[in-house]
Amino acid sequence: MKKTLIKIKKFFNIFGPGVITGAADDDPSGIATYTQTGAQFGYGQLWTAVAMLPLMVAIQEACARIGAVTGHGLAAVIKANYSKKILYAAVLLVVVANTINIGADIGAVAAAAQLIIPVNFVVLILGFTALILILEIFTSYKVYSRILKWLALALLAYPLTVFIISQPWGTIFVATFWPHVELNFAFFFIITGVLGTTISPYMFFWQASEEVEEEKAQHLIGRYGKLKIGKRFIRNLRLDNIVGMVFSEFATWSIIIVAATVLHHNGLTNIATAADAAKALEPLVQTFPYAGFLAKLIFAVGIIGLGLLGIPVLSGSAAYALTEAFNMKEGLNLKLKKAHGFYGVITIATLIGLMINFIGINPIKALVFTAVFNGVAAVPLIFLIAKIARNKKIMGEYRSGRLSNTVVWITFSVMLASALAMFYTLARG
Repeated sequence: MKKTLIKIKKFFNIFGPGVITGAADDDPSGIATYTQTGAQFGYGQLWTAVAMLPLMVAIQEACARIGAVTGHGLAAVIKANYSKKILYAAVLLVVVANTINIGADIGAVAAAAQLIIPVNFVVLILGFTALILILEIFTSYKVYSRILKWLALALLAYPLTVFIISQPWGTIFVATFWPHVELNFAFFFIITGVLGTTISPYMFFWQASEEVEEEKAQHLIGRYGKLKIGKRFIRNLRLDNIVGMVFSEFATWSIIIVAATVLHHNGLTNIATAADAAKALEPLVQTFPYAGFLAKLIFAVGIIGLGLLGIPVLSGSAAYALTEAFNMKEGLNLKLKKAHGFYGVITIATLIGLMINFIGINPIKALVFTAVFNGVAAVPLIFLIAKIARNKKIMGEYRSGRLSNTVVWITFSVMLASALAMFYTLARG
């Protein structure tokens, strides 16, 4: 029994950056976009959850491997091997995308909290911003990563709802594996958002840097930066990545189904408020008194939990990108007094995101627009990642194999095609 428990503990100890990144992927922006997808198109875009899984696994595995093999984050690797123009363009893309996303997520967390707490919106966004900054700046990486892992459980409300309510499983099965495409702007706008909130710029930089954090935590970086990793470390990295991405896409699949069954089939096709989105979870508690309030409570707890998980990942990846680009000390393993620049970027990005909420944008609509922006911004970054991961000079024996390289380039092509189709259908009206 003791040996079995030790094996189980070792298995779960493998999980780290991949699981955290996968869970953070379903942040408030993701939930809002997937809910809007299901509400607007029913099961019409359900196939994207399965189609995106290999793409997501490939690009995140490439980013994780780059970080693990080089011992540096993505920005540092770009800086060492490409021109300053390419470096600054890549960093600018991720910082702008992340800051917008932070603002949208903070607003969504506050809007969700208002469903159960009758407190002024401004008070809530200020309170959550302060809480997030305190957790990220004043807790150690080891403690903070443990908190992030547990917050990932907030996603379970949607799979539970899927299997509690009656579903047209035949229709769902077909929609899951048979692509449905509509040649209009509304369809490509949402599908670009789905791709953008699933395969996002912040995830690329975050996972590469977090693999370096893991190496530091496990004392795998020796003198003069020499790495003590081997095939076993890479194998565990891939397992962690696959589990995280499968978990993320299963949550995506569940959210789209719940929104399609509960909202679309009842005529609610436009998600304008947090209350609209919360209605998707009402069947989970419909046998209980005050079902409407309980649904709002579960939704609010989920959004708040995932916001507390996702916002630090967004600000952290922006901080890694900027500090690596300008040779400043960086890392969540360092205390504030040893990494002023790193934590300064986290603070500034979070505060700018906070300010976005004072210009009168609907917080739920802002989440979807943020996802679409990420879908466009990710395209040039994926191109760069594909080149780095395949480069033998940078990656040595761990450069991308034929399968990984092919799927990463397919990811680039799919996201480019989606963005171009969106702009083309917009131009054609």
